[in-house]
Amino acid sequence: MAIAPFSNPSRPFDFRWALGVPLLLMGLMLLFDMTSIDFQLAHLFYQPGEGFIGRNSYWLENILHDRVKQAVIVLAVLMLVAFVVSCLYAPLRHLRRPLGYVVLALSLTTSVVTPLKIATGVHCPWSLSEFGGIETYTPLLAHRAEAIKPGLCWPGGHASTGFSLLALFFALRDRRPKTARVALALALILGSVLSLGRMAQGAHFLSHNLWTLLIDWMICVLCYRWLVYRPGNHVSLPQAPRGAVRIAG
Repeated sequence: MAIAPFSNPSRPFDFRWALGVPLLLMGLMLLFDMTSIDFQLAHLFYQPGEGFIGRNSYWLENILHDRVKQAVIVLAVLMLVAFVVSCLYAPLRHLRRPLGYVVLALSLTTSVVTPLKIATGVHCPWSLSEFGGIETYTPLLAHRAEAIKPGLCWPGGHASTGFSLLALFFALRDRRPKTARVALALALILGSVLSLGRMAQGAHFLSHNLWTLLIDWMICVLCYRWLVYRPGNHVSLPQAPRGAVRIAG
């Protein structure tokens, strides 16, 4: 199937909804504290006296955590190599912008996590006294209680490994919409599975991972608007009145 060049106008996309809905959800999450929901879900994975059920799971830690993260890093490196090649090899120049977008979006969605973790100092469930730890829980915007060690758990870093692949959806949506939908489903499913795995290990609350999804989506949308999106110029031509004779010029 032929692929249209990337200089063609993009498919219609409503940025007001794409940005407004996540911002609204962020506002609601700040306004309505999710602590109760977070703790109820965390207790489903916690066994008093033993800890979180997935804490020592080889599959969750070595495969779902380490190997998946390494696979996404390899993908990012391949995208970077492809971008460099597209800059040097003329027949692939039309791919330079979407490849550059993927590289930038993947880099931003994953690299923004660590500074946010340091800035917020939110503790992981496994560090809290309610789940066998020694630290005191405080909500996201509350003043941090005195801690033995600052927390580094908001937003969810490993969830971003999966949700960062939202970049593939935006890179493909204008020229390969069916493949783009597959990429979107892959990113959402992988991000959700990774989020659930880390929750089972006691590394994150649900809200941590929801924030990751919203932040990554916003970054991908903004980068898409800046680098890839090309609005079409749909000019409506006046129609000739009925009965008029069209004269070819």
